[in-house]
Amino acid sequence: QVQLVESGGGLVQTGGSLRLSCAGSGRTFSMYRMGWFRQAPGKEREFVAQISSTGGITSYADSMKGRFTISRDNAKNTMYLQMNSLKPEDTAVYYCAARALFSDTWGFWGQGTQVTVSS
Repeated sequence: QVQLVESGGGLVQTGGSLRLSCAGSGRTFSMYRMGWFRQAPGKEREFVAQISSTGGITSYADSMKGRFTISRDNAKNTMYLQMNSLKPEDTAVYYCAARALFSDTWGFWGQGTQVTVSS
């Protein structure tokens, strides 16, 4: 199993940047596919980005392409989400999640970190 803790959220103005971190526990962090999701008030949780266990393959939701960058450092058991050109509609609680090899579900979640973008 893996335990996840997000950090790095906060209040930023439109056009600003933030970098979120997701620290994972355990020696098997590098075996998990990792992802970021977000949930805005009154809306369902949505996919943001994901990264393969080695970091070699990434994918993004269309609205985040070109603005967000997902990365990971397996030596530090940490995943990141660099968010640039932030918009008010990016305001949400951001969650990191882990998916085990050969699993089709995101089985492990962090507690979330709030990102608020002011206009």
